[in-house]
Amino acid sequence: MKIKNITLISRTFYPANNPRANRTTELAKELARIGHKVTVYAVLGDYDYTDFQIRYDVKVKNLGKMKFATLNSDGNELQKGYLERAFLKLIGRKFFEFPDIELAFKTFKVLKKTLTPIDLLITIAVPFPIHWGAAFAKHNVKHFPKTWVADCGDPYMGNKFKSRLFYFKYIEKWFCRKADYISIPIKEATLAYYKEFHTKIIVIPQGFNFDEVNIYEKTPNNEKITFTYAGNFYQGIRDPRPFLDFLQSLNIDFLFIIYTKNKDLLKNYEKTLGDKLQIYSYIPRLQLIKKMSESDFLVNFENNTSVQSPSKLIDYALSERPILSINTSQLNENLILQFLNKNYTNKFIIKNIKQYNIRNVASQFLKLE
Repeated sequence: MKIKNITLISRTFYPANNPRANRTTELAKELARIGHKVTVYAVLGDYDYTDFQIRYDVKVKNLGKMKFATLNSDGNELQKGYLERAFLKLIGRKFFEFPDIELAFKTFKVLKKTLTPIDLLITIAVPFPIHWGAAFAKHNVKHFPKTWVADCGDPYMGNKFKSRLFYFKYIEKWFCRKADYISIPIKEATLAYYKEFHTKIIVIPQGFNFDEVNIYEKTPNNEKITFTYAGNFYQGIRDPRPFLDFLQSLNIDFLFIIYTKNKDLLKNYEKTLGDKLQIYSYIPRLQLIKKMSESDFLVNFENNTSVQSPSKLIDYALSERPILSINTSQLNENLILQFLNKNYTNKFIIKNIKQYNIRNVASQFLKLE
């Protein structure tokens, strides 16, 4: 095996708990495990990576000290002043991708300063300005990597959850022309990208180390039917309220456990459902998988779009519990009642779970030249 110098650039990294941080962390650990020289650049915050670097043989470097971009890998967000908050609210994010645009300049600066030849560069979005920084560096630095993969967890202009002004399409086309490959997690997402770049698109799903997963081995024996959801909510798209309204109408005892950072849509239900509803912030994913494996079943709120699929479904599959998949715009009450009666005949099936094993995922990146 030829040992490669591999660089990953991401906004967040371990111990941050989000899909893009997980993507970066799992890839870095696996690529280093099989013998490659791996360097990760991210917005680190104050976390001490000494032990991590020794344990996994991964070099972890700060993408730079941010003046405006807010998220750090240690979970402590940069506090914005009054003027910055006002700018963000009025025009910044909509017109300029502010404050994330700062990541484009940091990415360019890192690549400009790197003198060691890089065999494989993987830039990880969101946010997309990381790709923009690499695109600008491609023909403006002496030692640009041999192969550049722009990894996109979600589409940009084709994102059904976020609308962007028309001129951002020219920026997307610009970085797509520069990238050697554009990696996306599901084949259906190809439709969310401009046709002229479809030949550059490769499907590489989210990957996790299956060896680290520890689940509850027995069949759950809860006092009352217990089900769990983990993830974000979006009003009118991935909206839990129709499901919660139906639950309120039922005269049965249950426990619905939710792990989320978006609690606004749940405020009224905390009072009406009382101890039938438990709401928690995110916990580390391995701990979450163990907790979910103790539930009778899991709940998935569908995106109502075929081009985006939540990575949490992989965690759901690894927990080995039945999945109730719900379209809240057309609520199937009979299906919900089946699950509440422990009839899982119509459970959602995640096919070919082995494709998400990080060993298979890493090998797909290594095949790109």
